[in-house]
Amino acid sequence: MARLGFFVLVFSFVFYLAGIAASASTTALTPREYIVASCKATRYPALCVEYLSGYANAIRKNEQHLAQTALSVSLSGAQSAAAYVAKMTHVRGIKPRERQAVKDCIENMGDTVDRLSQSVKELSHMGRAGGEGFMLHMSNVQTWVSAALTDENTCLDGFAGRVMDGNVKVAVRRRVVHVAQVTSNALALVNRYAARHRAAISTEKP
Repeated sequence: MARLGFFVLVFSFVFYLAGIAASASTTALTPREYIVASCKATRYPALCVEYLSGYANAIRKNEQHLAQTALSVSLSGAQSAAAYVAKMTHVRGIKPRERQAVKDCIENMGDTVDRLSQSVKELSHMGRAGGEGFMLHMSNVQTWVSAALTDENTCLDGFAGRVMDGNVKVAVRRRVVHVAQVTSNALALVNRYAARHRAAISTEKP
């Protein structure tokens, strides 16, 4: 029994030292290096670094600020893409099936903007929530961002098939695919924030 207690003590000490090392490693990073390191958790790291590096000093190596900024960037991109797609209905010579796909996409992108807006607002209140309250808010954010990404992909699905090939499809896909990639990155950083916070709470429990 004494030996078991000894091993538990040793392992606890090792994890404690690992935590200190990880914290020291993060502290030693410059704001931009922190962005680069964080973006490795995303599916499109180069795009992540490109869009978030300009906000490095505002993020201040803070997990919540990082997720918040990533969501705000995604929201801005979604709003721009939604406005662009709306103009496609007025393209000369657009085919009936293309027009319907564009209309469906306008609805999908509208839902995307709404859900990302909710996520940005919800995450801004996270600093005041703790424990179960934090995880409830975080669950809402994760659900909304996931739904926004689904909406973007649903828009793209409407243009599937060779019969839809043409300038309208190319123009819409270029904008929406880009936004979907940025949203995917934002979701990855939100999930990373949630996982790290959950792990921190677990280590604090007696």
